[in-house]
Amino acid sequence: MIGLVDGNNFFVSCERVFNRRLVGRPVAVLSNNDGCCVSRSNEFKALGIPMGTPYFQLKSREASGELSFCSSNYELYGDLSNRIVSILREEAVEVEQYSIDEAFITPPSLEALGNGELVTGNGADNSDSSRSPFPIPRSPFPIPRSPYLAYGRRLRSKILRWVGIPCGIGFACTKTLAKIANHIGKKRPDGVFLMPDDPTEILASLPTNEVWGVGRRLPAKLRAERIITAQHLRDAPDDTLRAIGGVTLLRTAMELRGIACHDERDYDADPDSISCSRSFGKPVTTLEGLSESLAAYTAQAAAKLRRHGLFAAGCNIYAQIFESGGGGEFLGRTVMFPTPTDATNEMLRAIREEVDALYVEDVRYRKTGIVFFGLEKSGVARQTDLFETTPTPVHSRLYRAVDALNARYGKGKVFSAAEGIGPRSWQMKRAKLSKRPTTRWDELMTVR
Repeated sequence: MIGLVDGNNFFVSCERVFNRRLVGRPVAVLSNNDGCCVSRSNEFKALGIPMGTPYFQLKSREASGELSFCSSNYELYGDLSNRIVSILREEAVEVEQYSIDEAFITPPSLEALGNGELVTGNGADNSDSSRSPFPIPRSPFPIPRSPYLAYGRRLRSKILRWVGIPCGIGFACTKTLAKIANHIGKKRPDGVFLMPDDPTEILASLPTNEVWGVGRRLPAKLRAERIITAQHLRDAPDDTLRAIGGVTLLRTAMELRGIACHDERDYDADPDSISCSRSFGKPVTTLEGLSESLAAYTAQAAAKLRRHGLFAAGCNIYAQIFESGGGGEFLGRTVMFPTPTDATNEMLRAIREEVDALYVEDVRYRKTGIVFFGLEKSGVARQTDLFETTPTPVHSRLYRAVDALNARYGKGKVFSAAEGIGPRSWQMKRAKLSKRPTTRWDELMTVR
């Protein structure tokens, strides 16, 4: 049995933990530079405002008090996510974090949970099944499934009580079916759903574009083959599925058949490249601003590199010119490092001269970014520079210590001078940023 724990409207729920005035109100969290809505409360969704709606179109409704908005507070969201995962690690046999608000879990065995009482159908209270968009089949035969439901309710209650985040929990025999079960569970009063042994009736009402792993482009190809629902996808011939979407689509269909095909390596494998970029809060016109932003994004991407235990052979740096109508020309340079590295100072030294080549006087820049390529495991044997005076491992240890300090005392507490020591006017705009009371001493909540 596999469970999926997913935070409901996660970013909004995080904001509500420390700002109770937002509870029950239409609230949305905005993207970088307060651009558009990326997380919406149920009250916000009920107004018919779609995901991705630009903030400027809704300003008048905010001024009237109808809507509330928050800037993305990634530090707060990440810390609350870590707290949820720590609870899951205490309560589950295995935990595989899929994203900031989702984690697959392996619950304890039925023997460990206790046999529980015999229940019918999926073992859940169907008295409020009208809230679910899917029909929930009943079975006249008693089956011992209630332990999983009781476990899910207890786990959900603990997360809500200890962290303050409401979650949906779905149980099934595969991860793809657990995703569907979680979607149903979120619509139920207790927030938990257990997929029945025969999910045909549920799959028959689910369009293929709602199935995890199908993506945006495949549904049109599937419709051409008269594959409209998840049931059609499950029952389609293997050769047809391979021709449409390759082995990935076939694995999705097998998961719908109850055959587990996905493991942690499917989404936790080492990346082929690592990048970091941001749009500026306001256009940058100076070489200093261009250099500082690229240095900051290089440091952030290098930290990601070290978390994966990887070295980079080189990088692409780029800058986008600002155009009032949106978009703009990209200027880019490719830099090869003397030897593969994960040390921020070596990277900054290598890109320093190339930054000058990106700068043009009297031009306004919209964003900058960096992409590392040629990634390899840090333990892999590699050719080193015979005349290298300071071995790379020394720098690697130094920056792992920097990462540990920033993780303990707050992001950006230790940084390179190249990132700028004064006000950073190029940083992304977050005019509605809430406090970070779980990670910042100076932002702790106060009682009056």
